[in-house]
Amino acid sequence: MLDDLSSRLADRITDPDLLPGRGDFCGEGRLAVRDPATGELVAQVAISDATGARAAVDAAQTTFPGWSAMLPQDRAGILHRWHDLIMEAKEDLSRIMVAEQGKPISEARGEIDYAASFVQFYAEEALRPNIEGVTSHLPDAEMELWREPVGVAALITPWNFPCAMITRKAAAALGAGCTVVIHPSAETPLSALALAELARRAGFPDGVINTIIGDAASIVGEWTADARVRALSFTGSTEIGRLLYRQSADTVKRLVMELGGHAPFIVFKGADLDRAVAEGIKAKFATSGQDCLGANRFYIERPIYDEFCKRFTEAVGKLTIGKGMQDPDIGPLIHDRAVDKQIAHVEDAISKGARLLTGGEVARDLGPLFFCPTVLADVPDEAAIMSEETFGPVAALSPFDDEAEVIARANATEYGLVAYVHSHDPRRIYRMTRALQYGMVAVNRTKVTGAPIPFGGMKQSGIGREGARQGLEAFTEIKYICRDWG
Repeated sequence: MLDDLSSRLADRITDPDLLPGRGDFCGEGRLAVRDPATGELVAQVAISDATGARAAVDAAQTTFPGWSAMLPQDRAGILHRWHDLIMEAKEDLSRIMVAEQGKPISEARGEIDYAASFVQFYAEEALRPNIEGVTSHLPDAEMELWREPVGVAALITPWNFPCAMITRKAAAALGAGCTVVIHPSAETPLSALALAELARRAGFPDGVINTIIGDAASIVGEWTADARVRALSFTGSTEIGRLLYRQSADTVKRLVMELGGHAPFIVFKGADLDRAVAEGIKAKFATSGQDCLGANRFYIERPIYDEFCKRFTEAVGKLTIGKGMQDPDIGPLIHDRAVDKQIAHVEDAISKGARLLTGGEVARDLGPLFFCPTVLADVPDEAAIMSEETFGPVAALSPFDDEAEVIARANATEYGLVAYVHSHDPRRIYRMTRALQYGMVAVNRTKVTGAPIPFGGMKQSGIGREGARQGLEAFTEIKYICRDWG
């Protein structure tokens, strides 16, 4: 059982054993987990340190030969069982997520479906990294390409999608034949521990999956310096991504990084305005705006700008705010630093000429971490919100006059994860999707993610791709065999 588990959380779930209260290789320290909606202490979780981080790699390295040599269909079978157990525990996992992350319960349930889809996808993809033949350019030579697992993979995951970011990385690495060491965010360790418990029940051998809770600097720093860790996959801020990139250089690790986003949402005249408003609400306010795919900058063609501002503000005014189990549209932000950033961005934009159309303040009757969904109009490019990721429920609207202008403004950022375009002109859609410097472009819709697609960005929004076949290949090496039978 979880040490000091809040009785209120225990009463919410049917299987308290999903919360063992400690990661692997723990020391004496404890991590306090609090509900962001109430500030209530949810749990005290035993944590690891650098010594535990080394022990986790020891276990993963020891187990790697056996796991990688297992028949692909046997690895796939364990992954399928993990998927089934996740789906059976969907409601418990969702309630755990609400308690530590604050996400509205319907969004939490949706995330569990999303998380499980990666496990199912890679259970099937694990059967497919076949040997490839190569047409020989040398006489009497046979040539083959083998895909082999890289070895131990370190997976560093964030708090905003505490289940899906683990399964998207872990299922791909495990399907490829790697063993893994996982460090989840300190804000959301309970979801990670619950997934690890379900993995144990699914039949993963000891040492294949190692979940380490604790101080990120000491744990992850140990892994970046350890040459036995051959791959590192990280989802988080661009700033931390740069740090891990530097730390991993001496051991030349395989890196997969999904970093920050600063998505433009572009609406041209002639677009379906009602649809653009509805999709804009989804793109901005899902996960209370705490999403790397969140639309940060709204560029609206001038002839429809005023009408879009009016309709969008009306729609935002109808959004509900509340605690996760009440299933509102907007839940609490994760911590006070997130709230401070919303306040700073709103005040800065207004000081530079933006108009506040709605929101712009903390909903203090609900608690200190609830920030009202906010719309700013006429936001100049000089405002901080137009160059920094807000990661909260603040939408910045600005007009534009022509296609060349909006392309230049949308691309004027170090980020390049996703862009949203609304238009019914096929030639314009083609030009925009080619010109926008983003790894993913959504046209007349918001949702683009899923297990079968290669998720990732350009520029400083990341390295490599997660999901799809490419997500598994990221954890493999190509071995070339040139054979002469003599």
